[in-house]
Amino acid sequence: MTTGTATAARPTDATPLDALTLAVIQAGLQQVCNEMDIAFSRSAFSPVIAEADDRADGIYDRDTGALIAQGEYGLPVFVGTMQHSTAEIIRLIGEGRAGAPQPGDIYIVNDPYLGGTHLMDVRFAKPVFVDGALFCWLQNTGHWPDIGGMVPGGFSAKATEVEQEGLRLPPVKLFKKGEMDAEIFAIISSNIRVAEQRIGDIKAQAAALLVGETRLMELVRRYGAATLDRAIAAIRARSATRMRAEIRQIPDGVYRAEAFVDSDGVVNEPLRIALAVTKQGEQLTFDFSGSSPPCKGPMNSVIATTCSAVYLGVKHIFPDVPINAGAFEPLTIVRPVGTFLDARYPRPVSGCAAEVSQRIAEAVFLALVQAIPDKVTAAPAGTSGNFALGGFDPAKQAGYVMYKITGGGYGGNSREDGLTNGCSTIGISKTAPIEVMEQYYPVLFRRFALREGSGGAGERRGGFGVHYEMELLRGEARASFVMDHGRFGPPGVLGGGDGAPNVVKIHRNGTMTTPEHLSKDQDIVIGVGDRVEVMTPGGGGYGDPAKRDPALIARDVTRGYYTADEAAALWGWRG
Repeated sequence: MTTGTATAARPTDATPLDALTLAVIQAGLQQVCNEMDIAFSRSAFSPVIAEADDRADGIYDRDTGALIAQGEYGLPVFVGTMQHSTAEIIRLIGEGRAGAPQPGDIYIVNDPYLGGTHLMDVRFAKPVFVDGALFCWLQNTGHWPDIGGMVPGGFSAKATEVEQEGLRLPPVKLFKKGEMDAEIFAIISSNIRVAEQRIGDIKAQAAALLVGETRLMELVRRYGAATLDRAIAAIRARSATRMRAEIRQIPDGVYRAEAFVDSDGVVNEPLRIALAVTKQGEQLTFDFSGSSPPCKGPMNSVIATTCSAVYLGVKHIFPDVPINAGAFEPLTIVRPVGTFLDARYPRPVSGCAAEVSQRIAEAVFLALVQAIPDKVTAAPAGTSGNFALGGFDPAKQAGYVMYKITGGGYGGNSREDGLTNGCSTIGISKTAPIEVMEQYYPVLFRRFALREGSGGAGERRGGFGVHYEMELLRGEARASFVMDHGRFGPPGVLGGGDGAPNVVKIHRNGTMTTPEHLSKDQDIVIGVGDRVEVMTPGGGGYGDPAKRDPALIARDVTRGYYTADEAAALWGWRG
């Protein structure tokens, strides 16, 4: 009699993949991505990654770049962009414009026009080899607090060409056979602010891919590469089937909606997103061709971000469909040539991922709520609240770049009121704790509270935004922000009222000013004692306010969410 460790029988190529094996492999691929997400955040230096989780990790097809799996803890907006980005890397390698992959290589790229977002979202891509042959790609994206450019933090509200926004990198090998290329790193660090901190984020980003490779190879050893290939194909087919089944429930027809960006930061006029969604059989077609033309300022959206915004909008509506390339197969996006949603070089794009993508998703919600009102919410806050502060801290004798994102209210839905202080539509990132921000930077948050009364009225009201005030304690700094929904609040649906719009106030030398473009400005010089005050939007209301349960109105008044006068004006409440 012998004893030892039991091992699972490895299926052969001829063995049918039973449902249990398929489910285990699917969960295993998901776990690989989740562990990459966790490793990235836990080892990163920058609070925007380590605390706010502004990053994502995924597995991609070796031939096409198609999405195989993405981490549950990563930003959904990167679902589509990293798929596009991997495909672009593969294309450039095939054309001889990027080096051929070798074991241990890691490419770096942030070019928005090559499957990207804005320049601050830096992507690393690692080829994974099995028995000398390329098996798949791993890729992740991390938001770097600074990438150079005309303002600290990269969120230039007035840029008119992409070069003003920062350093743009095509796919190049930052790591070659496992070793970082010191010369390429020197080029990068010479073009960004607070460069000595970026090495920590770079090593964290690379380490996350190494964790993913290690975990993925464990699956390969357990099941074999051929079986994993078959499982990946089957998982993709199942997602496509699931999405088609969901789409079949939508009545055939054409559903139209529009959403508006406050301005492009340069020309003080709103930008229009015009969407027509055609449902026919098991297919949804999204046509944005009636949208505004390319704009002068940084609110243009590259095609990868535009597509990804549609994907995540549909995912919000059908959350049970597993995310991979199969889920996108029944979705056709007509390329919006000649609009600001198909940015071409050298259009500036710093606001595309964090802001314009959320207006695109909002248009998707506003169109499909007409067809399937039980599955779609009113409009959420729809802004990441991008606020960057750069300066020199005399106490630490060091420069700094602080980047802050903020939550807002979600729209009401058929069953409940909207979520309060929810993350942006495009992600699961969260506001870094203010205690951490105060520890890193010479600032003090005088206020951080709910923005009572900001939710739109409805049978189900919108959730609330937040209200914060940040004071500079030492030195002098430059503030910049690219936000949205300052001109128009998030729309209510089916008779519901709009949520409160975004508000920005600058308090300097005893005076208060608001930006000309309401939600966008840059290079505002602030000194000791000056404050930046922000009130983020509330979500839109859902349904006729007259149908709201009076007990819920009374509860909100008792809690101080609305005054009695506000409740009377919004709902006709009489106490």
